Formats: sequence, C-alpha cells, structure tokens
Amino acid sequence: MSGRSGTLEKAQLMIVNGKQRGETIECAFNPNAYTLEKSVNYGELKATGSGASIMQFVDGNAETLSMELFFDTTDELDSNGSPDTKQVDVRERYTQHIDTLLSVDGELHAPPVCRFVWGDGIDFTALLQRANKQFTKFLPSGVPIRARVNVVFKEYKTADYHKSEVSPESTDKTKVWTVTDGDTLWLIAAEEYGDAAHWRTIANHNDIEDPRAIETGDTLELPPL
Repeated sequence: MSGRSGTLEKAQLMIVNGKQRGETIECAFNPNAYTLEKSVNYGELKATGSGASIMQFVDGNAETLSMELFFDTTDELDSNGSPDTKQVDVRERYTQHIDTLLSVDGELHAPPVCRFVWGDGIDFTALLQRANKQFTKFLPSGVPIRARVNVVFKEYKTADYHKSEVSPESTDKTKVWTVTDGDTLWLIAAEEYGDAAHWRTIANHNDIEDPRAIETGDTLELPPL
C-alpha cells in the first residue's frame, strides 16, 4: 500500500523464516501507541580510598518494542443473532496466530523471526518475547469476540550483522539476484545483508516503488552497504 498522505496504512506482522515463512498477520486495528526501549549495561568500579564509583561500559541490550493490539469480531455477528461460532471466535480469527510466534517451529527448532511493519513509520525485525491476552467480550455461549493483547518484541540481529557492526566494511562489488518463487525484498535483504530492514537499499537501488511488485524471474542488483 502506498505511503501517500491520506492513505490508511495497516500495521502487520510478517513471518520471515521457518515453515510459515512469508505469511502475514494483519492487525485488525492499528495500535494507539508503541514503545521502543534501548538500554546498556555498566559495571560499577569502586575507586580505592575515595568511596567514589567509576562506571565502566559492559555491553548493550537488544532493543525492545512493546504495544497493545486490539481485536474484535463484533461486526461479523449476523442480524439473526446466530453467528458462525468459528467465524467470530476472536481466538480462531486472530489471537491464535499471535501464538504462532511463540511456538517452536519444526524447521527451526525455535520460534520464528517476524517483522512488525507499519507503513513507512516502523519496520522492526524481532522475536516475540511475550504476549499477554485479555478477553473482554463474549457470546452467551462463552466464546470470546473481543481481545486485547499486550506484546513485547525483542530486536533480532543475525551473527553476520553483528560482525558487520564490528567490521562495517562490505564488498565493493554489486551482486545480481534472480527472483524465484516466494522471494520478497525483505527475505533477500535478510539473506544477503543479514538484516531484513535493508530491503529499502535494494528497492532504492533498483527504482522499485512497490516492494510487493517483484515477480519470479526479475533480476535485481544488490549494492554494497
């Protein structure tokens, strides 16, 4: 969807590896707010005889992204008051897909990596650390039709990315990538650069306005960072 002024962008979660790679979880409603938190660790060294402390940097922590997601299927109740229970069960429609991000993937032997994307505002590659689900509205049968889910994501970086942080040099050669079935710009970026967020580098270099418009057989140039 275009980022033009006046166009409503829907926030979404994209699974980037494992058996469900490429699947998208759309947020029924955009979050009202989100919080990004970054911290570092310091060790405290006591200066001999003075009682004063010297703070020494130890390491940095991964950035976290937290927010509340809202899901509601009330509008899907039919006028006769006899809804398709599975259709309106907010667990079936929405929250069980959030659970996927906390479940061990048989191919990875770990939960999958995902991206939280909201238009041009944020593109955060992460692992879901926890999800707290609260169900707040129900059918007479007890089936929940409204839920609030508080989620916390922890930033995900590959080993190759961390190496590049220490030695940020990259090859001075532009590579060529032929798109195959299932390829997306963020998956190509994750494999080539070790960080899916570099999809914009590929898009800009190849004059791609819509990152979803690439097709099997297309040839892309992958420039050095």
